[in-house]
Amino acid sequence: MDTGNLFSNLPDHLPEEAFEPLLKTPAFWLERILSQGHSTPKGEWYDQAHDEWVVLLAGSAGLAFEGTPSLLVMHPGDYIRIPAHLRHRVEWTAPDQQTLWLAIHY
Repeated sequence: MDTGNLFSNLPDHLPEEAFEPLLKTPAFWLERILSQGHSTPKGEWYDQAHDEWVVLLAGSAGLAFEGTPSLLVMHPGDYIRIPAHLRHRVEWTAPDQQTLWLAIHY
């Protein structure tokens, strides 16, 4: 049995975005992501070979999707399913507080 708390052991300083695997099976993996003022480098896009379901638990973020003119602004409780090969990027995360994501890749 594994137990834990998604809001515990948060680092005081995040020089880089932090990705923490929580559970991995042959079919999917679950990870906690911590951001604070981070974004995808300019000109780069995520283009994943798998679907991803993400929920934002704390903080805020803006996501951009290729071919979509407006940003998706996310707040605590917001979630999205990102289909495989939908090119996307993190435009911004809150600079004054940690943004906590939970992501399922499948």
